Amino acid sequence: MEQVQPLDPGVRRDDGLVVAMLFFVMALGNSPMSFKDHFSGIADAYAAARPEYPDELFDLIAAQVPCDARVWEPGCGSGQATRGLAARFAQVHATDPSAQQVAQHWAFDSSFPRRRESKDVDPSKAKSMDSRLRGNDGQGDITLAVESGERTTLPDASVQLVAVAQALHWFDRAAFFAECARVLAPGGVLAAWGYGDFVAPEGMVEEVADFRALIEPYWPPERALVDAHYAGFDWPFPSLPAPPLWLEAEWSLPHFLRYLSSMSATARCRADLGEDPVARHAPALARAWGEADDLRTLRWPLFLHLRRKP
Repeated sequence: MEQVQPLDPGVRRDDGLVVAMLFFVMALGNSPMSFKDHFSGIADAYAAARPEYPDELFDLIAAQVPCDARVWEPGCGSGQATRGLAARFAQVHATDPSAQQVAQHWAFDSSFPRRRESKDVDPSKAKSMDSRLRGNDGQGDITLAVESGERTTLPDASVQLVAVAQALHWFDRAAFFAECARVLAPGGVLAAWGYGDFVAPEGMVEEVADFRALIEPYWPPERALVDAHYAGFDWPFPSLPAPPLWLEAEWSLPHFLRYLSSMSATARCRADLGEDPVARHAPALARAWGEADDLRTLRWPLFLHLRRKP
């Protein structure tokens, strides 16, 4: 398998950001393995609507890993966890098997504001892509690549942290754990976390339950692994303390509806019924919500697994 070569130092823009050239690695050996793709078709909605992880989560992880660590973040999606990782660690290599998801990563908005001028950026045709940026605001280097969680171009023992957010249930776990054992240096940490279904806001229990009943048959079987908080996994390394947490967000009604649209079960239901389940239930949800601009608190149970390689 061909290795991705280190990027050049890049060029410094007027705003102080150092940006390396975006390029595509078309070698067949770097193409992602086949994967269960539930989000490429809704990548825009996913990027716009998913909640941000709390600082407490990243601080717990950072307490186990040196700040100059190099991090691999497989299943990065559009970067919901990358920002928190890059704020605490020197280098983050964020990967996802979906080129559409990687193309929605927030790093592109920061490093390539004139994105439409980049005619070569066509994620639907790329086997893999890689870009790097370093900000002058304490953010570490970030590289992006279209790679699977089961196989990455990183060298052996090259990272001190593997951080996988709301994605481990999609991987071939045996292959992924073997890859973690390969790329993690001795003493390195595997951090895997996820969040279950949100708690219905006050006064909306019935309306949320009706929506959930419609999409429930369309959840992929992997969803049960999230609901079980990854219990019973054959983890490769000894465990570290990891308390349960909560993920919280203050959202308006439009944001809440976008979040419902970003669920894989919603997309599968829409495709099967030929009707948008969110649109069907939006009037009832809106009546229960109140004014569309009113902010409501959404809460999700957040679980974290920490494992250290001997």
